[in-house]
Formats: sequence, structure tokens, C-alpha cells
Amino acid sequence: MATPVEYLPTIKEMPASEHPRERLQAYGASVLSTSELIAILLRTGIEGQSAINVASRLLKDFGLAGLARSSFDDLARVKGLGPAKVAQLKAAFELGRRLSATVPDELPQIRCPADAANLLLSEMGVLEQEHLRTLLLDTKNRVLATREIYVGSLNTSLIRVGELFRPAIHANCAAIIVVHNHPSGDPTPSPEDVAVTRQIVDAGKLLDIEVLDHVIIGWQRWISLKERGLGFS
Repeated sequence: MATPVEYLPTIKEMPASEHPRERLQAYGASVLSTSELIAILLRTGIEGQSAINVASRLLKDFGLAGLARSSFDDLARVKGLGPAKVAQLKAAFELGRRLSATVPDELPQIRCPADAANLLLSEMGVLEQEHLRTLLLDTKNRVLATREIYVGSLNTSLIRVGELFRPAIHANCAAIIVVHNHPSGDPTPSPEDVAVTRQIVDAGKLLDIEVLDHVIIGWQRWISLKERGLGFS
């Protein structure tokens, strides 16, 4: 059963200046949301839903990484999507993969909390369980790797700090960013989140690995505990 998504206006209902293709042409692709970019690929809606609504539903059901990993046949089974639209999606993802392969040295750099959140928002925002991951960073805050540490509810009694830092120690990283999701969709930090953050930050100081932030991801929203001064002295 498809996951319901919030109604979004059709492209025809939007002012011309707000159409995704017109905004892309005027301001560049970076200003568009992921849903809008996928809507441009789909071109038209299906079964009475706008292309943007279809794109939002696909992201809700699969996540961006899930869409990229899904086989042609899996996506073709989505009611109303059809082989032509699936082919457009798969071609776009393959071009992105090939581009990444041609520039392996161009690592994403974290300049602000939004950079960290945007790396994982589409994928982690739709997970049905809590996942805790770490971004491993070099001295220039470039992302060397992402490691999944825990799956399940975060609890200070279950978190083994040595286990959380082990990938960072093995990679000889300068810093890490901790990221976890709230399956409820609300990224508001709980007292437990703050307690876990404080514990991780203190351990990082002892290990000489800086904990730059702890980002909580919800449904298309995120919160930086560092920005809010929660768990960081």
C-alpha cells in the first residue's frame, strides 16, 4: 500500500515563475528540491497526481538511495509509473554514478550543519527504525566515509563509545559528525539524545577526535544539536 503524502499543487496550478523547469533555468539546479528534480525527469503525473506529488511519494516510499539501488523491474511494479518513466530515472542515476566515478578525489566537504544533513536526509528521513551513523572527516572536513554504527533506539546504556569511534580510529580521521534519524518524522531532540551527545563529545576529547556535530534527521527536516548548544560545552 502506497504511503500517503501531503498534497502538493500541480505544475499548472503554480505561477509560471515557480515551475521547476523555469526555476532551474533561471537559478540553477541546486535551488530545486529533490522532489522537483525527480518531477522534471518524470515530466508528467500519473493517475491524477502531479509529477511533484508522484516524486514525493517515491521519495517517501524508497528514499533517494533506495530509488538509485532499485532494479528496473522493482520500479516498474510501482502502479502507474511505467517503463518509460523508470528508464528516465535509471538513466539519470547511472549518469550520476558515472560522474562520481570520474572524479573520485572530489570528496564532499562539510562547511555547515546543512551540508552534513543533506548528505543523508533523503535516505535516513524515510527509515522505519532508528539508525545511528558517523561521517568520518579529514583535517579539511571532507567526508572520507559514512559508517553505520547502531540500528534501534538510542540509549546511553547500550551505546558503546569505543564501538562508535572504532571506524574513526581505523581511518585515522580528524573529526566525526554523528547522525541519527527519528522514524516519527519529528527531529526534535529528546533528553536521551542530548545525554548520548554529551557522552560522545566527552569521549571524542579523550580520543583526540573532534565531534563536530550531532544531526537528527526527520521527514524532510533536521536539527543540529551543536547549533542549539545541546550536549556541546
